[in-house]
Amino acid sequence: MENYLNENFGVQPKHTSDEVLGRWRKLCGVVKNPKRRFRFTANLSKRYEAAAMRRTNQEKLRIAVLVSKAAIQFLLGVSPSDYTLPENVKDAGFQVCADELSSIVEGHDVKKLKFHGDVDGLAEKLSTSTTDGLNTKTDQFNHRKEIYGINKFAEAKLRSYWIFVWEALQDMTLMILGVCAFMSLIVGLAVEGWPLGAHDGLGIVSSILLVVFVTATSDYRQSLQFRDLDKEKKKISIQVTRNGFRQKLSIYELVPGDIVHLGIGDQVPADGLFVSGFSVSIDESSLTGESEPVMVSSENPFMLSGTKIQDGSCKMMITTVGMRTQWGKLMATLSEGGDDETPLQVKLNGVATIIGKGGLFFAVLTFAVLVQGMLSHKIQEGTIWNWSGEDAMGLLEFFAIAVTIVVVAVPEGLPLAVTLSLAFAMKKMMNDKALVRHLAACETMGSATTICSDKTGTLTTNHMTVVKSCICMNVKDVSTNASSLCSEIPDSSLKLLLQTIFNNTGGEVVANKDGKRVILGSPTETALLEFALSLGGDFHAERQATKTIKVEPFNSTKKRMGVVLQLPEGGMRAHTKGASEIVLAACNKVINSDGEVVPLDEESVKHLNLTIDQFANDALRTLCLAYIDLENKFSPDDSVPVSGYTCIGIVGIKDPVRPGVKESVALCRSAGITVRMVTGDNINTAKAIARECGILTDDGIAIEGPDFREKKMEDLLELIPKIQVMARSSPLDKHTLVKHLRTTFEEVVAVTGDGTNDAPALHEADIGLAMGIAGTEVAKESADVIILDDNFSTIVTVAKWGRSVYINIQKFVQFQLTVNIVALIVNFSSACLTGTAPLTAVQLLWVNMIMDTLGALALATEPPNEELMKRAPVGKEREFYQ
Repeated sequence: MENYLNENFGVQPKHTSDEVLGRWRKLCGVVKNPKRRFRFTANLSKRYEAAAMRRTNQEKLRIAVLVSKAAIQFLLGVSPSDYTLPENVKDAGFQVCADELSSIVEGHDVKKLKFHGDVDGLAEKLSTSTTDGLNTKTDQFNHRKEIYGINKFAEAKLRSYWIFVWEALQDMTLMILGVCAFMSLIVGLAVEGWPLGAHDGLGIVSSILLVVFVTATSDYRQSLQFRDLDKEKKKISIQVTRNGFRQKLSIYELVPGDIVHLGIGDQVPADGLFVSGFSVSIDESSLTGESEPVMVSSENPFMLSGTKIQDGSCKMMITTVGMRTQWGKLMATLSEGGDDETPLQVKLNGVATIIGKGGLFFAVLTFAVLVQGMLSHKIQEGTIWNWSGEDAMGLLEFFAIAVTIVVVAVPEGLPLAVTLSLAFAMKKMMNDKALVRHLAACETMGSATTICSDKTGTLTTNHMTVVKSCICMNVKDVSTNASSLCSEIPDSSLKLLLQTIFNNTGGEVVANKDGKRVILGSPTETALLEFALSLGGDFHAERQATKTIKVEPFNSTKKRMGVVLQLPEGGMRAHTKGASEIVLAACNKVINSDGEVVPLDEESVKHLNLTIDQFANDALRTLCLAYIDLENKFSPDDSVPVSGYTCIGIVGIKDPVRPGVKESVALCRSAGITVRMVTGDNINTAKAIARECGILTDDGIAIEGPDFREKKMEDLLELIPKIQVMARSSPLDKHTLVKHLRTTFEEVVAVTGDGTNDAPALHEADIGLAMGIAGTEVAKESADVIILDDNFSTIVTVAKWGRSVYINIQKFVQFQLTVNIVALIVNFSSACLTGTAPLTAVQLLWVNMIMDTLGALALATEPPNEELMKRAPVGKEREFYQ
C-alpha cells in the first residue's frame, strides 16, 4: 500500500503541478460524494481561466505601455482630448469621472494626463492635496465613495446552509438507501399495514436525514472558519496622509484622491500616479509578465495595483480602486481557484479509495451470502417458487444492509478529517498570533527538523535604541543621557552628524492627529532619528535646508544606503551609512576629536575596528556614518560614490533578546528541531545574540556569508550540518543554505524572513514564515505562515500545532479503520454462519455518523500538549501511516 500511495497519491507540500493534482483525482475512481470529498481542493478549471485572463491582461498592458512611449515622442503634435464631464460628477464637486481616471492609468495615456494638467491638475480636479491628502471632515468625502467606489474586490457569495444539505444528499449510497427505504415503506405498508409496516422504511429515512443534517452542519461550520481565515489573510495596512497627517489605514478604506506612502516590498494597493520619490522601480510581472523592473518617475508616473515596489520609496495618488482595476478583475477570478491539496489529504483520499474498493467487494459478497442463505432456506422448505411480501422485505433489507456496508466501509471522512483538523488548528493558531496562508503548512510544520531564523525582530524585540557611540574618535555610553554628547563634540561635527542622520534615512518625523511627534520608519531608522532628536536636532529644518538630488535606499547586497544633497552654500555632498566594516572600508579620512578632517591612518583604523568589535561583542548592531563632498557636478542618473568618504562616527544600537526565546530554542532542541540563525549583522554581534538565545553551542560553527559562498561542495557536506550561525549573509546565501538542507540533507526546513530579498528563501523552504509586523507584503505573499507578533516563540507554537494535526489524524485513522473492519467482519461472518446480519441498515447508518462526523469532530480537534515537543519530528521518511 505504501508504494502504491507514494506513486499515485504523492504530492508535494508546495509547488505541485496541476498535472499531478489532476492525475490523483482520476485514480479515486467512483466516489460516493465527489462534491463533498473534493470541496476544499483546488479548482483547476478556474486556474486555467485565471491564467488565460492574466495572459490577456499582459498583452493589453504591453500594448498600452508601447502606445504611451510613442505618445511621449509625438506629444506636441496631438490635439487635446475631448472630454465631457458627467453631470453627477460635477454636482458632487469633482471635475473628472472614474472611467476617465481608469483609462489614464491603465492605458498609460500621456495625452489625457497632459490634458488634465498632469498629477497636480488631477489632484485639483479630485479635490485633494498632494501634501495634506484628503479632507475627510466634509460631506464631499461620502460623495467621493458614491462616485468613484471603494477599494474592495468582488467576493464569492457565502453559500447558505441549505446548499450544504443539498450537497450532503448527493451521496450516491445514501440515494440508493433512500430508494430502498421508499420501496421498503411501500412493501411494508402492503404486507403489515400502518404503523408496523412503516418502521423499517421510516427508520432508514430518519437515519439518512440525521446523517445528512449532521454532515451539512459540520461542513457549513468549516466553510465559515475558512471564510474568516481568508478575510484575515487579506488584511493589509498602509501609510496614508489624510487631513494633513500620516496614519495607518486598511487598503480597503482607500478612495481616489488618497495620498499613499510606499517603500521597498510594498504592494501597490490601487491604480494611481507617482507624486514624488526617489529611485522607484516596480515589479509589474504579476500583470504584464515582464520580469524587468519598470522605473517610475514624474516622466512615467503610472502605477498599477497588484504590482510591487522593488526599490526606492515614493508618494502616490490613488485614482482607480476596486473592481475598476485590472488587478481587481483578475483577483475575482483567482479567488475561485482554491488551495492545493495537502499531502495528508491526498494520501488519505488514496486510503479511502483502496478501502472503498474492499468495502464494495465485501458488500457484494455479504449480499450474495445473505441471498444464498434465503434461497437455501426456501429450497429446503420447497417454497422456492412461492414469494411473499415478507420475502421481498427480506431481500430489500439484505440490499439495504449491503449498501450500508459500503456507506460504513468507505471512510469518506478520512480526507475531510484532515481538513477539519487543519481548519481547527488554523483557527487556534490565529489566536496564538500565527496566520496560516496555506493549509499544507500546518501539517508540514509538524515535520520540521530545522528552523533558519532571522535575528532582528524574531529573536530580538525589534525595539532599538542607540546606547553607544564613537563620534570624532571618542567612545561614549549614550544609553542614559545622549544630550551630554553635544558638549563633547565640535559644532561642525555635530552639524554633520545631524545632517547625515536626518537626510540619509528611510524614516520620517511627523505629527499625529493630536499634534504629538511620531517617528516613522524601520526600527533601525527610528533609533537613529530618536538619537539625533535627543541631540537637539530639528528634522524638518535639516530637510528643508538642503535639496535631495539622489537617494539609494538600503540594499541587502551592498548593506548600505546613500543620499546626495545640494547644500545651501553651494556644492554637493553625499552621505552613506550601513554595515560598519563595509562603510569604514570605503573611508580614507576621519573626523578627529578637534573636529578636523584627517587621513585615516593605520592606528585610527585599528581603533575604529576595535570599537566595532567591542560594540558587537556587547550584542550591539553597529552602523558607520560617513560623507564626501563632491567636487565634480553630479547628475541624478549617476550612482552615489562608493569610496573616498570621511568617517563621521560609529553607533551601537541595542536590540534586546525577546523574553522566552531561550526557553523556546531549548524546547526545539529537545524536540529534535535544529535552530540556525541567519542574519546580515556583524558576526560578533550575531554570535553574542546566538549564545544568549542558546542557539550557538560549543560544537557549533558560526560563519560569514562571503566565506560560505566560497566553499566547495565537498566542504559544504561536512560544514552545513554544523552551521548554527551565518552572519553577513546575502539573500543568495540564505537561499543556498535552505536548498542544501532540503535537498542534500533531506531536512524539512522552516525559514523566517521579513524583507523583499527573503522571498526566494521563503519560497524555497518547506515552510516559509513571514513576519507580520516588520515583514513586507512581498515577503508575506511568498510565505506559508505569517507570524503576527514577529516572535520566535510563536514559531514553536506553530510546530506544536503541526504535530498535533498528525497525532489527531493518527487517532482518527485508528478509530475509523477499527470500526470499519469490525463492522465488515461481524456482518460478513454472521451472514456466513447464520444467514442473517446482526446489524440492520439503520444501526449501520448510526455507526457511520458516529465515525465520519462525530468521531472526526471529537478526535481531529484535540489541542496539542507539551508531550508533543518531546518527540522526534515526523520527518520526510516517517509518514503517519507507517
